[in-house]
Amino acid sequence: MVYLAHKGEGVLVSKQEIAEHADIPTHFLAKIAQELARAGLIRIQQGPKGGYGLLRDPATISLLEVVEVMIGEIFLNDCVGRPASCTMSKCCSVHKVWEDARAQLRETLAGVNLAELSEKDSCIPVFPVHNETR
Repeated sequence: MVYLAHKGEGVLVSKQEIAEHADIPTHFLAKIAQELARAGLIRIQQGPKGGYGLLRDPATISLLEVVEVMIGEIFLNDCVGRPASCTMSKCCSVHKVWEDARAQLRETLAGVNLAELSEKDSCIPVFPVHNETR
């Protein structure tokens, strides 16, 4: 998503290019892309000139949104996600700590958008990758 944000909204990038730059297998990338497309974050265009492209301005997509599309809502602990699963949740002193930690993490991730991440140095190179071993 950071690589797509760097390319810009609506720009189609081939699956192969993204896989090479992110150093992930194309079949795994395809599964990730399906989830992101279902959530309305990217579009997938099939065919020889196809690829993936952002559907929204990168400044409007938070890191929290991307993470929660991929793994579901962040809870950190079962008792926070499902308080009824623990009979002690209402009186447990640790429960409040888990709730606060969850809130801080979600706030931090929500406070960063893809545009900001794509402007900074990234672990995903934006220059052409020439990997002779693939």
